[in-house]
Amino acid sequence: MNSTQIYIPRLKTHYESVVVKELTDAFGYTNPMQTPKIEKVVVNMGVGDAASDSKVINNAVANLTVITGQQPVVTKAKQSIATFKLREGMAIGAKVTLRRARMYDFLDRLINVALPRVRDFRGLSSRSFDGRGNYSLGLKEQIVFPEIDYDTIDKIRGLDVVICTTANTNEEGLALLKGINMPFTS
Repeated sequence: MNSTQIYIPRLKTHYESVVVKELTDAFGYTNPMQTPKIEKVVVNMGVGDAASDSKVINNAVANLTVITGQQPVVTKAKQSIATFKLREGMAIGAKVTLRRARMYDFLDRLINVALPRVRDFRGLSSRSFDGRGNYSLGLKEQIVFPEIDYDTIDKIRGLDVVICTTANTNEEGLALLKGINMPFTS
């Protein structure tokens, strides 16, 4: 790729060429700018073990960096909880907010590579919307992403993926995500 070419993700071109027209026809939008779009994707990995061993958080940060291609932010405890041996300010997780090209690349890999690798995968539930068109899903293992080398991980951890859209209702959000080939059950 030479310096004059601009990289446009495959999922974004599919959204602009196919999904916008489908959503405009389905919901009767008068302007193409009214169609819902994906604003950001937030990937979060909670590390409860970090309360007892502070080095564990570094492995979670490394895994998230490899999966998303972006440096995560370490999340810290807001308050102390004695029963969990947790002190205020302790590192307890990591999160990444993806936008633009990295967001589309991550979603493309999630839909076409990672989700089919989930054991006993039958599709995503369409009930995980928040009422405003944003969708949340959880993965029990970070090893479903091909970027993770199985031999180098210390422990299998889950991660949460939140897809934030500009949709106003769950129906619009569901139609948007179905349009980009998200595998829903019904």
